[in-house]
Amino acid sequence: MSYRLVILTVCLMFGLLGLYTLQNHGHGLSRETFGTTTLKQGSTGKDIYELQGRLKALGYFNGKIDGVFGEKTKNAVTWFQWKFGMKADGVVGSKTKLKLWNATKEWKPTAAELPGGGGEKAPTSNNGAGSAKLPASNDLGLTDKDLKMMANAVYGESRGEPYIGQVAVAAVILNRVKSSQFPNTATGVIFQPGAFTAVADGQIWLTPNESALKAVKDAVSGLDPTDGCLYYFNPETATSKWIWSRPQYKTIGKHIFCR
Repeated sequence: MSYRLVILTVCLMFGLLGLYTLQNHGHGLSRETFGTTTLKQGSTGKDIYELQGRLKALGYFNGKIDGVFGEKTKNAVTWFQWKFGMKADGVVGSKTKLKLWNATKEWKPTAAELPGGGGEKAPTSNNGAGSAKLPASNDLGLTDKDLKMMANAVYGESRGEPYIGQVAVAAVILNRVKSSQFPNTATGVIFQPGAFTAVADGQIWLTPNESALKAVKDAVSGLDPTDGCLYYFNPETATSKWIWSRPQYKTIGKHIFCR
């Protein structure tokens, strides 16, 4: 037997062992879950319920667990793959399944995360917002795309912040739109090179929750907790010497807002 054939045989054995481990150590899940079928946009079934449940447990998926591999699920998969140093193509093959399983070994599905479980209730804001809708009109000429990208940016940049901090991020975007130093559209401001971390790390494509939508609505309606600030940064993670040189105005949550 040639050396190359020996190597090929060993690799095949490890591959089969990995699939066996994945299918037989599901912490109480059915043996059929996470089978060998490649999962991609358009796929349906109980494998997708598990996929969405595990992604949700890690904070990558914020949609309805419905067993349908749609755009939201693809975005969540792509973000997970990117963060774990994998090919970020949104397609769930054996490598992505194994990586996801290893990252969520203690995960167990809730009733809503099982086929026939009825999915989840629509999220509600903790700020008394009810069902938040983005404003249909505004004084800055913001388009539907602008408003959507603002909500995405607020969610990607500040979903762990207090609500007023989320409004503050939305306000900074609007303050830049008003300033001659920046692009004159919200989408242009958000995608200005190097402007927002959420764009750089892909979190801009996550589906915003209701709190982010309401934060944009309140900011567009005139609420500005920053009093006109154009910049903000997290002092625990900021590495730019330039941002530290900006006049600091106030701290909201983990962000320092600057003039």
